[in-house]
Amino acid sequence: MSVQVVAGKMAEVELKDVPTKDLSPISPKSVEKEGIKTEPSSAVSAAASPTAEPSPNPTKMPQASAMKRPDQQQNGGEAFVNQDGTVAEAPRMKKIQFADQKQEFNKRPSKIGRRSLSRSISQSSTDSYSSAASYTDSSDDETSPRDKQQKNSKGSADFCIKNIKQADFGRREIEIAEQEMPALMALRKRAQGEKPLAGAKIVGCTHITAQTAVLMETLAALGAQCRWAACNIYSTQNEVAAALAEGGFSVFAWKGESEDDFWWCIDRCVNLEGWQPNMILDDGGDLTHWIYKKYPNMFKKIKGIVEESVTGVHRLYQLSKAGKLCVPAMNVNDSVTKQKFDNLYCCRESILDGLKRTTDVMFGGKQVVVCGYGEVGKGCSAALKAMGSIVYVTEIDPICALQACMDGFRLVKLSEVIRQVDIVITCTGNKNVVVREYLDRMKNGCIVCNMGHSNTEIDVASLRTPELTWERVRSQVDHVIWPDGKRIVLLAEGRLLNLSCSTVPTFVLSITATTQALALIELYNAPEGRYKQDVYLLPKKMDEYVASLHLPTFDAHLTELTDEQAKYLGLNKNGPFKPNYYRY
Repeated sequence: MSVQVVAGKMAEVELKDVPTKDLSPISPKSVEKEGIKTEPSSAVSAAASPTAEPSPNPTKMPQASAMKRPDQQQNGGEAFVNQDGTVAEAPRMKKIQFADQKQEFNKRPSKIGRRSLSRSISQSSTDSYSSAASYTDSSDDETSPRDKQQKNSKGSADFCIKNIKQADFGRREIEIAEQEMPALMALRKRAQGEKPLAGAKIVGCTHITAQTAVLMETLAALGAQCRWAACNIYSTQNEVAAALAEGGFSVFAWKGESEDDFWWCIDRCVNLEGWQPNMILDDGGDLTHWIYKKYPNMFKKIKGIVEESVTGVHRLYQLSKAGKLCVPAMNVNDSVTKQKFDNLYCCRESILDGLKRTTDVMFGGKQVVVCGYGEVGKGCSAALKAMGSIVYVTEIDPICALQACMDGFRLVKLSEVIRQVDIVITCTGNKNVVVREYLDRMKNGCIVCNMGHSNTEIDVASLRTPELTWERVRSQVDHVIWPDGKRIVLLAEGRLLNLSCSTVPTFVLSITATTQALALIELYNAPEGRYKQDVYLLPKKMDEYVASLHLPTFDAHLTELTDEQAKYLGLNKNGPFKPNYYRY
């Protein structure tokens, strides 16, 4: 007897669902025992031909191909072929489902259910990708912190934050940060007995993160009183702000402030009856600008300003040049430890972190243009090149431009590559670096972000027009859609990417925070006349001291000069070891 074996298309039931012991019909009861639900059908009861008998010695059928053939005599039914040539008809079932399949997948969410599902998905995305995600943060609470009445456990209400109940989580974040900030902790231990900042009333405007909290608590341990606001509307870690408020600090900040909230918080820090600051710690110059504009008389009692950003330092130099700078100011941004470690090494790591958290982008093979090849640009370019990206650089300074060329990057004008690049990163400290003309010419899906302090580098305002559609993807990630369907991915609305969308290495911030603390101590304790109404660099000796405090972390051992060597070089054995004009 000749039998044709056909590997036909798979039926609703694969062979693995058919018992291999014998080829007897499958009863509905046995199916249900296996967790399979069958639809009622008369065809099931007559699944097998009454004349077909199972083989006495059936052989296990291979699962790779279904051994079946069309049986023309059985009304088009299919039959399974045994090894000895006998034929048994397969059970004919109209449809088989797992018991929970209908319940789970055929169910359609109601309108309210869809909205709830959408919100839960959106919230999980926000938690996954937001900078230093707050475990207890509730995005459903839309009440502005300005409208809330909150008190800490001691009854104080001199603060304005998202949620004081997050304080325990924030305290744990601060404790972790302390482990990676050895210099600041050493400074706190060494100078705590002397209280070099006793009587200092410091008003600060910086990123409010766990690292800033360690700085604030160090300043307090050294005798200072502190009031603080955020310098960026997206970089505040709400749980850290709660921990500071619980610890008695007057903090006015929360993640996602509006522009009006931003200035209101700064004003609350400054404008308090019976309390007037005598020191300013600024990041970006907004606090200094606000006091200069609204409360100019306060400068009569302020001893000095410490500024750590390119933008803020630029503002200070403008005031000095115009003869309007009323107090001495310390330029921390251009100190060696800040430039090399915070700007270069920090951005080399945090640019990748920020882009990955927000876009999950693959860097290998991507074409990237980095606008500006200062210390920040150098760090960003090196990181992306190491990940396999094709990196272009734009630059106005011929010296920095030559450095970019010698480092293996192609120097271009932005207009030459704007149509082909996948990622655009600004880090110039300037304004209108990426204007609407360039945004219009970008390819579909181009990622646009800023690594400079200010949000002026990307012309975001030009994108808020009726013909363009904004679509929020997740926290700090927006699609801006053109009428033809092209879209770009804008991160943090053009604000600082790493602190808005991710975090930065704590160890690097330890270097910057220690520099800031020493600058405050220097200006506050300086005798009358040492510093005039001008902008000063941190003394070289102080820079070296900050670096030396961090060396024990690496079990590093400095070589000491002999008397003969020191005399030969004309140096003090204890430093400073380089002249002020030396470029590291």
